[in-house]
Amino acid sequence: MLDIKFIRENAETLKTVARHKNLDVDISKLIKLDDDRRKLNQKVEDLRGKKNQVSKQIPEMMESEKSAALREMKEVDGLQNELEEKLKPLMEELQTLMLKVPMYVHESTPVGADESGNLEIERVGEPPRFKFPPKDHIQLGNELDIIDLERAAKIGGTRSYLLKGDGARLEAAVIKYAEDFICRKGYTLMSVPVIVNEFALFGTGFFPGAEEETYHLEKDNKYLVGTSEVALGAYHADEILDEKDLPIRMAGFSVCFRREAGAYGKDTRGLYRVHQFLKIEQFIICKNSIEESMNMHEELLGNSKEFLRSLQLPFRVLNICTGDMGQGKYYMNDLETWMPSRENYGETHSASALLDFQARRLNLRYKDHDGKIQFCHTLNNTVVATPRILIPLLEINQQADGSIKIPEILQPYMDNQQVIEQKREEA
Repeated sequence: MLDIKFIRENAETLKTVARHKNLDVDISKLIKLDDDRRKLNQKVEDLRGKKNQVSKQIPEMMESEKSAALREMKEVDGLQNELEEKLKPLMEELQTLMLKVPMYVHESTPVGADESGNLEIERVGEPPRFKFPPKDHIQLGNELDIIDLERAAKIGGTRSYLLKGDGARLEAAVIKYAEDFICRKGYTLMSVPVIVNEFALFGTGFFPGAEEETYHLEKDNKYLVGTSEVALGAYHADEILDEKDLPIRMAGFSVCFRREAGAYGKDTRGLYRVHQFLKIEQFIICKNSIEESMNMHEELLGNSKEFLRSLQLPFRVLNICTGDMGQGKYYMNDLETWMPSRENYGETHSASALLDFQARRLNLRYKDHDGKIQFCHTLNNTVVATPRILIPLLEINQQADGSIKIPEILQPYMDNQQVIEQKREEA
């Protein structure tokens, strides 16, 4: 959410940003509602002032004057109540529109209608060239008996997955390695709630907008999160932090849930797009400074690039365009990892700088060195999300005999096992 003063002063710019982000928000109507709010508020304040003035004079009045003054104050009370009742629906409508206003974007953000407008800005590593016909992760998983999508669908329906044996061990190894990796960077590991109250989703900017993607537990009016960013952002909601404690670096581990309501018929096979997955998310709270935010963004991005390099996975970095970046994003990069079965790169990480967009919604503030209260800035990026990361790990490391070479960095997390291979039947 943006400050109303900023919206009024930058209305035309924000109209352009909304159009570029494919968002429907009537900023002219918002400003008109704010004008009406100001006028009504001023009338209410005038009435309060009049009541305060008369209340001070009443003790010195004669009895006849007191009666007349009290009758007048009763009429003023009625008028004040009437105006305040008019304010309520106006404020609700104003708040609804305020929640739809987009964050402005970094000057280097490309303008584009959708993902086709994203720009590649870096490429690391070379896609593998196999000397044999490569298999996709589904065939590898079936033959090695480490992935069972058929029984997963029987249990949980489409977009469900089931890992077993060395498949489950590999997923656990990646998660444990990612936890150790990010903790060595000074991030505090947190295991967070995945069932949350509505305010956390509004506060982090997922509502309004992502309701169709979010599982709603209607009986308890709770929601299942699609990322630990929700809990990490809401962790310090309504608090005033101390500048000396910033930046705060957190890494949230959680199970994540997404309905994938807008992905009908898209990526239905395999592990790419599933309803339930595991993720470790980086999250930073820093000072109200664009320069510091961009420095923190580079740190988050650098962590994920280093993580992928350590797994020896080829990847590229994208500068995400306006139409693909979402309402609250100021600047956004995706990391896409090479996936042989797709003959292309697939998204595995997403890094976002949101400036004070989330902090204003969450009332997340800090006291600066001058004693002034400021809204914080927030940023996030993936450390790892599985099972999607298993696609390149399995496919890139496959051998001619159908086995999978375990990346060296993960071997200590699998009891020094070096290869995933078919279990030999005993004679």
